[in-house]
Parts: sequence; C-alpha cells; structure tokens
Amino acid sequence: MKMPTISFILLLSLLIFASGCNSNQSDSHAAEEQQAAPKTPVTIAYPSDTAQLSNQITLNATATYLLKSDVKANTMGYITRMNIKLADRVNRGQVLFGLQTKEARALGTTISKLDSSFRFSGFTTVVSPASGYVEMVNHQVGDYVQDGDILATITDASSFGFVMDVPYEYNQLVIRNGQLTVNLPDGRNLVGQVAKIMPAVSPESQTQKVLVKVQDGGNIPENLIATIQLTKQKASGISVPKTAVLTDEAQSTFWVMKLINDTTAVEIDIRKGIETDERVQVLSENLTVNDRIIISGNYGLSDTASVIIQK
Repeated sequence: MKMPTISFILLLSLLIFASGCNSNQSDSHAAEEQQAAPKTPVTIAYPSDTAQLSNQITLNATATYLLKSDVKANTMGYITRMNIKLADRVNRGQVLFGLQTKEARALGTTISKLDSSFRFSGFTTVVSPASGYVEMVNHQVGDYVQDGDILATITDASSFGFVMDVPYEYNQLVIRNGQLTVNLPDGRNLVGQVAKIMPAVSPESQTQKVLVKVQDGGNIPENLIATIQLTKQKASGISVPKTAVLTDEAQSTFWVMKLINDTTAVEIDIRKGIETDERVQVLSENLTVNDRIIISGNYGLSDTASVIIQK
C-alpha cells in the first residue's frame, strides 16, 4: 500500500509544478503584451483661466455717402471757368465754376467804353454747397447752361458712414454695443460709432439699416464692403483649445482627454459655455489650470488609452 501512495504524491506534485509554470508563463506573456500595446502619439496643453472669450456675429457694412449735393448754375450763360475735376476734394464755399451771361458776351466791353463808371461785367461764380468729393461733372468750359442746370455733384463728407443690414433679432446688440470696430479689406481697423438706426425694416429680409460713423477714415471709396462684429456674450474662467473638445454624433455630450500620468489618458466629461474659433469655455468644475489635456491625437481615443507625449 505504501508504493501506490508514494506514486500518487509524486504525480500530484508534478501536476502542481506544471500548473505553476504555466501560470508564470501566462503572467509573463500578459506583461509583455501590456508593454507591447501601441501608444498613440499626442500633444498636450493646459487649460487657461485668463483668456477672455466673446461670442460674436459678423455682418457686412457698405461705405456710403447718404447725402449728395448738386452744384447748380445761378444764371443763364456760358461756362468760362471750371476749377474742379472728377474725384477732387472740395470745401464748402469754394469757387467751382465761372459763368458769363449771354448778354454780357454779346455786349462785350461796349458799355464800359460808353461809360467807364458803369461797372458791368456779366460774370458770376458758382461755389460748392458742401465739403466732399466731386462725384460727377456734367459740363465743361464753353457750354451754355440754363439757370438751375446741374453742373456737378458733390458727395457730402459729413454724411459718410458704413451702412449695415442688421437682422431685427440683433437690434438690441446694436444698441448695447454702441462703439464698434469697422474692419476694412486692406487690414485697417477703424473705430466706429452707431450714428443712426433707420426706423424701418425690409419686408423681405426683416433687416434694419444701421449707419456707423467712423473716425479718421481718410479717402474711403463709396461702396467698399467692410465687416463689423457685434458681441453677443462675453465670458471668462476656465477654457481649453477648441481642438481638445470631443463630442458624440448627436453633439449632446462633450469631453476632453486628460492625462493621469505620462502614458494614460482618461475621458473627462465637460459642459460647454461660449465657443470661439480657437477656444471653448468649460462650465463644469472638473478641470484646473494644472491638468494636462490632449489637443491633437485625441480623436478616437478610448477611456484609459495608452499614449506617448510628443514634444
């Protein structure tokens, strides 16, 4: 009876030893697989609590002279002098044209010869009714004109401004903003002020015309299209780069990938606030300025993903 018992014990010991070896090998393989798991290259950034965010809408505005003054002949006669050319800058009261009546031209110097004390010339001048630019010249030297004929058209510089069509839903934004920045196509930014809101809306588009006056605009051509931004909201607090924010297909849930160590990233759900072209305000309180968040390489990462930080 002793021999079978000893054989059984030996057999049992061999089985236990083999099982232990297999277990060690499995653990070793698991460790190797974990070490060999691919790591996604990522770049990181830190949330900021100093960035000032604003939600804005951009509208087009057209350079316009609201008033244009006609330079009219003040008598019947011939144009003998013209002191302007198209696009010239003129001032109010500046002499633009010289006229000679038909009678004066016919008589010439006859009256003066008959009586030198009688000062008759038959000449008159026409002055500019406003300060601005010469937009149109309708006659030239030698033309015969009637009293009241339009000799030229002057754009009234005092009526210059940018007119933008504002959807009526943004009417209060215009009133609240007051001072605006007019962005010109050449890169210049002019300080503008809401000067007038027209008391009517377009029946088709339901937009309202708003006149914005600018300071020190220089010689801005009429019909130039600029852009003006209206600020809807302003906010501060924690914000992250826009590329850090991920969402689902329905865009109902938002999250960022945060590093918990140098090689592991986890999902952190957030609530979005104001969003700009570059940054997103984070309303939830689960991020700090010391957290490392992924801003590239984060798309498609699962929770507790293995990553490697790129410098």
